[in-house]
Amino acid sequence: MNLHQFRFVQEAARRNLNLTETAKALHTSQPGISKAILELEGELGIDIFARHGKRLKRITEPGQEVLKAIEIILREVNNLKRIGEEFSQQDAGTLSIATTHTQARYVLPGPVAALRKRHPKVAISLHQGTPEQVAQMLLDETAEVGLATESLATFDALVTLPCYDWQHVIVLPPGHALAAQERITLEQLATEPLISYHPSFTGRTRIDQAFAIRGLKPTVVLEAIDSDVIKTYVRLGLGVGIVAEMAVRDDPACAAGGDLVTRPAGALFGNNVARLAFKRGAYLRNFVYGFAELISDRLTRALIIRAMTGDAENYEL
Repeated sequence: MNLHQFRFVQEAARRNLNLTETAKALHTSQPGISKAILELEGELGIDIFARHGKRLKRITEPGQEVLKAIEIILREVNNLKRIGEEFSQQDAGTLSIATTHTQARYVLPGPVAALRKRHPKVAISLHQGTPEQVAQMLLDETAEVGLATESLATFDALVTLPCYDWQHVIVLPPGHALAAQERITLEQLATEPLISYHPSFTGRTRIDQAFAIRGLKPTVVLEAIDSDVIKTYVRLGLGVGIVAEMAVRDDPACAAGGDLVTRPAGALFGNNVARLAFKRGAYLRNFVYGFAELISDRLTRALIIRAMTGDAENYEL
């Protein structure tokens, strides 16, 4: 048996048993994958997959156990590579970060710049996606670190740590009737056309829940994943915007005299918690710990090590 066989089996499971897609993903031939899987099954003396003709139909019960073992083996192979890189290259390499647009645009620039200053031999690879895609990139080991608000804590194969909390902010044109009020209610917002995030991004679920609890049905006229896009359409008068507070914090347009007015919405929609995540059991290089500390001063190396080794301590904010 060999690592190629393990990777073929793992990727076939990830691709819903579609060997054509598996071959494309691994840049090899479908017959080669089929042959390698059959050889592994012959060596193990079990069927990993149940078949209908030449098609894979489902993963067998022993196949499920094989997949669990393969996951551990390939994870440890990647850990060996990271250990080799760390001790041979002396804090050099690439840090792959999976995150959402809001985090990449408003939260990460400072920590990334600081990390590059500390470790000039470290390159950064940013992967942006939905929170679910961020989690999957960690599970697939496309990324080593993940940062998002939603979803990460629901994956048992990830270690997730809260790093900071944040609230939503209402964004209005200066001439809007609600701009004259310091406190805006949910009932008032429910009568306005709203512009906010796509349901899977940046705390949108809390916004929807707040209205639902009060029995209100807001009119969302535009959804986006980019806070700057939301602010642009607010300027055009399409509606009232609801964005993350980090999207307005350093924006001159939202300061006194700017072309947008902001009002806090934490009392309406509550707190959101951004979480940093790692794949459980992964080996973390020195500069990964350093990056986590730059994101949040509460994420010390010692705390991360305790969490990665299965400590049951409550790390909630």
